[in-house]
Amino acid sequence: MPLAGQDDLMEVLSSRILLRPSDLLRSHRSYRDALGLAIYREFGSPDAPGLVFFLGNSLLEVSGQTTDPRGDGIALWMQVRDVYAQHRRLVDAGVSILREPRREPWGLLELWIEDPDQIPIVMVEIP
Repeated sequence: MPLAGQDDLMEVLSSRILLRPSDLLRSHRSYRDALGLAIYREFGSPDAPGLVFFLGNSLLEVSGQTTDPRGDGIALWMQVRDVYAQHRRLVDAGVSILREPRREPWGLLELWIEDPDQIPIVMVEIP
């Protein structure tokens, strides 16, 4: 039952984040191999396929290509079970770490990395 005054809210059935990288295959390797995201769907040309990755309760689509610089204010936020385990795994995979895991003043444990187009990725553990 909707709260009072909320009957006109849009009902969202599904959502995904779309990324248009500068180098499609490099970004695929980053999200699939370095981060280890599972593939939900692959589509398009075999030479330059689009990949849709599972991202918790959402999906991340990495497809197409852009020559435009990334927009300021864009970041991916991913909640993980163990930020320190992810840190070790990412270091072993050769991923550059922007900020080591640490507890923030607001109580979350955060680890910061970035994708090949310098889009920040924040991995968060909620203690």
